[in-house]
Amino acid sequence: MKIMKFGGSSLADGGRISTVLDIVTVNHRVERVCVVCSAMGGVTDGLLDAAAQAAAGLEVFTDQARAIRTRHLEVAAELCPDDDELARCVGRLCDELEELLHGVLLVRECTPRTMDLIAGYGEQLSTTIIAAALRRSGLSARYVDGREIIRTDAAHGSAAVDFASSYELIRTHLDGDDLPVVTGFIAATAAGVTTTLGRNGSDYTASIIGAGADATAIEIWTDVDGVYSADPRFVPRAFVLPEISYQEAMELSYFGAKVIHPYTMVPAVERGIPLRIRNTLTPELPGTLIASHTSSRAFVTGIASIENVALVNVEGGGMVGSTGMAGRIFSSLAAARINIVMISQASSEHSICFVIPDRDAERAIRALEEELASEVHQKKVQQFTAERDLEIVAVIGEKMRGKPGVSGRLFQTLGENGINVLAIAQGSSEMNISFVVHRCDRERTLNAVHDAFFGGME
Repeated sequence: MKIMKFGGSSLADGGRISTVLDIVTVNHRVERVCVVCSAMGGVTDGLLDAAAQAAAGLEVFTDQARAIRTRHLEVAAELCPDDDELARCVGRLCDELEELLHGVLLVRECTPRTMDLIAGYGEQLSTTIIAAALRRSGLSARYVDGREIIRTDAAHGSAAVDFASSYELIRTHLDGDDLPVVTGFIAATAAGVTTTLGRNGSDYTASIIGAGADATAIEIWTDVDGVYSADPRFVPRAFVLPEISYQEAMELSYFGAKVIHPYTMVPAVERGIPLRIRNTLTPELPGTLIASHTSSRAFVTGIASIENVALVNVEGGGMVGSTGMAGRIFSSLAAARINIVMISQASSEHSICFVIPDRDAERAIRALEEELASEVHQKKVQQFTAERDLEIVAVIGEKMRGKPGVSGRLFQTLGENGINVLAIAQGSSEMNISFVVHRCDRERTLNAVHDAFFGGME
């Protein structure tokens, strides 16, 4: 079995869904497939907005609900004209949704449990329509509710999966020769309470089903041709990478590349199932293969970046040899729920700098001032500073490990282009060299580094 997951951009309207139907039909002729569907583009955000409006006592949520109903009924009529049963199914789901939203309005509250229930209607609607359209085209398509095959705990919003139970249910429910069409994103507890798998949840659904069904491959169909060597919005010479390793994909994704979320890959990675990123709009292209090993000889795979970050520096003579100082710094930030993106420490122990989202800079300074007030008063630590409006750039490649000269070429390039580096970090795996620059230098940095390592390859 091959898993084919289609994202919201692939299901934006009737025309896009018709393309998806063609892709599925062509693939189903040569091998058994399982289709995993996201909500139609923008619908999940619309559902969350409607729930928030209802909880705030704003009856305008009915406009959002009406728009969702109209959109799905129009697509159903376009793909399956005169299918009264499909229209009734879509109508019933929309009736349920509106009743839920009306209940939220009455109590002026939307609990995490209720929010999960509301958020999952987008996948139920899209999957109902796609399964019906596939049956209309002559395929033995069967609607499968993700809540029947994926078990989780009750942590609403981003539930933890019970893999053993889920894999058993997947093997039981997907055994046969028909074409399962599964709702992405939603799951359920053992008691049948609806949960969701967090953002990128439909990718996670595909990965879980792939692992449970021992799939031969998982395809993630989206609106890009694959994984790029750099962000093509800023680097015109960026090109699609034919293949990358699991680890490279995780590193690129962490640093902002539009790949698949690292967490959603885990079940597939554990089973060694290859993934492929493909574009619904250009199905003739092969996309990017993500596998345990690649045949690429390039020692740098790609360049990624994270924008809107701030660099916080903690320094002082009193930090040298002071046991537990780093622990106190990072514990105070954890207590303030501030995510640390990158860390760099001088070997002299005189300073520690770390990078955080720019929006958290002021909270981070306050947390440090409170935690280290005594050290500041005693002049053991200087006042804290935060430099803002910065960018992290990461050069990533599994084959960088043990390759002399990579750092030399990188920093020579930055120097020749007059780009000031504020902080540097490299993990012991040698797969990633990260550095911080001013945001105004982003495009110049990305293009210079890309030319240094990929010149003539595009």
